[in-house]
Amino acid sequence: MDGLLPRFSVIVPAYQVQAYLHECLESVLSQSCPDLELIVVDDCSPDACGAIIDEFAARDARVRPVHLPQNVGLGPARNAGVAHASGDYLLFLDADDTFTPHALRSIADRLKETGDPEVLVFDYARTYWTGEAVRNQVARQLTEQGPAPFRLEDRPGLLRLLMVAWNKAYRREFIEEKGFVFPPGYYEDTPWTYPVLMTAESIATLDRVCVHYRQRRQGSILRTTSERHFDVFEQYDRVFAQLDERPELARWRPALFHRMVHHLAIVYSRRDRLPHGSRADFMRRARAHYRRYRTPGAPLPPSLPASLERGNPHRCRIQHVLIRFGLHRTYRTLQLASALHRATVRAAGGLLRGLRSAALRCHYRVQRCLPLRADRAVFTAYDGRGHSCNPGALESAFRDLAPHIRTAWIARPEYHHTIPPGTRRLVPGTAAYWAALARSAYLVSNTDFDHRLVKRRGQVLIQTGQGTPLGHIGLDLQERPAAARGRDFAGLLRGVDQWDYVLSANRHTTLIHERVHPGRYTTLEYGNPRNDVFRTATAADVTRLRASLGIPEGTVAILYAPAHRDYRRSQRRSLDLERIVRRLGPRFVVLTRSHHAYAAPPAGTCGRVLDVSDHPSVQSLCLASDALVTDYSSLMFDYAGLDRPIVIHADDWEAYEAARGTYFDLRSFPPGAVARGEDELIDIFATGHWRGSRSAQLRSAFRERFCAYDDGRAGERVVRRVVLGESDLPPVVPPAERRPVPSAVASMAREPLATIPLPTGTAVVADSA
Repeated sequence: MDGLLPRFSVIVPAYQVQAYLHECLESVLSQSCPDLELIVVDDCSPDACGAIIDEFAARDARVRPVHLPQNVGLGPARNAGVAHASGDYLLFLDADDTFTPHALRSIADRLKETGDPEVLVFDYARTYWTGEAVRNQVARQLTEQGPAPFRLEDRPGLLRLLMVAWNKAYRREFIEEKGFVFPPGYYEDTPWTYPVLMTAESIATLDRVCVHYRQRRQGSILRTTSERHFDVFEQYDRVFAQLDERPELARWRPALFHRMVHHLAIVYSRRDRLPHGSRADFMRRARAHYRRYRTPGAPLPPSLPASLERGNPHRCRIQHVLIRFGLHRTYRTLQLASALHRATVRAAGGLLRGLRSAALRCHYRVQRCLPLRADRAVFTAYDGRGHSCNPGALESAFRDLAPHIRTAWIARPEYHHTIPPGTRRLVPGTAAYWAALARSAYLVSNTDFDHRLVKRRGQVLIQTGQGTPLGHIGLDLQERPAAARGRDFAGLLRGVDQWDYVLSANRHTTLIHERVHPGRYTTLEYGNPRNDVFRTATAADVTRLRASLGIPEGTVAILYAPAHRDYRRSQRRSLDLERIVRRLGPRFVVLTRSHHAYAAPPAGTCGRVLDVSDHPSVQSLCLASDALVTDYSSLMFDYAGLDRPIVIHADDWEAYEAARGTYFDLRSFPPGAVARGEDELIDIFATGHWRGSRSAQLRSAFRERFCAYDDGRAGERVVRRVVLGESDLPPVVPPAERRPVPSAVASMAREPLATIPLPTGTAVVADSA
């Protein structure tokens, strides 16, 4: 820091967290924003925390160790860290939690954008031992839309956030001027956070996960049974005492009263907090606090919901009644009644499910004895997801070219909105579902059907696959346990034996399928039907799609579609997309789409990063975008058919190849520029290499190899061959003769590279063009 005061002082109190301290400190010191000091307070920890802190201090001058002579608790330990701080802003981090990559860079950028507010509130995600990360449920309160900075009166919904110190950055001068300190005891964040937010004249928000909040199985304060949970009463005494001392804050009394009631109800109801036999005493004290701090007749602030229990006013009213009257026995009675009700419902539900399953098995047997319906076809994709991929394109081709065939689509109810009008909707596991599987002449899917399916003589099963494979599939996964994950290969081959036709987009796919899925089926090397729309879409279609996605006019839309990582438990995002768009400037937006296997996307919409994971059609996203950034997703083979720029982000190729196995080295035969890190990716877009002549040459060779049949008539060829029995099929149009689909980036082709904003310190390298 060369004698200059740092931008950030990160304060980490440590007590009996030796197993987590390394990861915590590394997450701070590895930030892309190095302008910081790390103040680590050893709260007289009896384990190795002190030694670990000294080791980090010896290797990095930014680490400032503070060793306390006796254990004082979390609040006073933080105060000790604040006393040694010299940065412009204070941040607190618990020693078992971590910063996310580039968190401080995003915080620094947002502080600059909003004029250095006194408080910046950012988001967090709970992380579990399984690797799962769950974002804060009320993250919508952190939207960056609207004026900033602001006061709490303008955004009172911030009071609904978890009241902790570590999801905010505080201007140090503001904290020192107002004299804020942490009290001793449990729940020390309460009398700190509320007064800070109510007092601040300027607040801003950052809609980004900056902290991973570890949910420890054992050892955390909130999971420790102790009398010290009674400290919550003293902490609220301190909060209301500050309101009494400062009349200008009195308007917040009703809101804080409701928050107190909610908080006391949570502490009381959690089984792992209060010692046995102490709940009645806790309820008596809660009733006394209710009567002491209640403000009769005072309404809540206008924009603050009446229920602060995440939109559940009924539960909020129950909490108020129980605590107001101290109904300990009533609460216990309701709790026991609720438990009995749940047990009864579970038992009855199990019995009904067993009876229903037996009835459906009998129904399926009966339906298999009835004649096949030659005019029926059943489609599904991704084990019950929406109308999509190759089955979706084939279903449309069936309706257009073979209108005498009545089509049905199998999908879970939440995906029924994606199914076109006129197509019958089937819910998996229902009587109609089993009847359709038993009597339809055509069965089409990109995965295997239900393992209980009995394929009848005369039924035709079309396996469309999920695109051109880069990573190993089928029997090749036998040597890749991380990717196979206990897959039943004997069951896989039983499914293969039911296939009549397998679609293939190219010779590469054909050779692989016939080896890793050995069977008697016929391979139809006709192209991917899902890509037919690329040849039929017009410029008006592209404009309409971009408008529906909220892509600003005149911007470059980058579609980011990462592949599944078999070697990771959690599919964390390897790129800081917010940082990328900030570095590239306002002319770029990113459409981020997570892999279809995950129920929740890795990140939500934030500014110029648009989450499109729930969009039903990835082909529409391809048409709406101007470039693709991916790592190892098979989408690159589809996108190459559009003849639009592709950039490969191969930062973990060795790990991916070792876990999954690949059929060729993508780095040696890429469809465009290759980046091995985030900064290199930014440089490729900033300098224009993503759309330069070398990238075009690579893409052309890639298209010739993998997109030979994607001329817009693949679905037609399949229907004419399989359903209509024709042998004279439409000829294939070579890639070089196909009409390109217009994109927004085409209008920028002649603009100089200097018009694309460059990241600070990036050198411009002239393209070979």
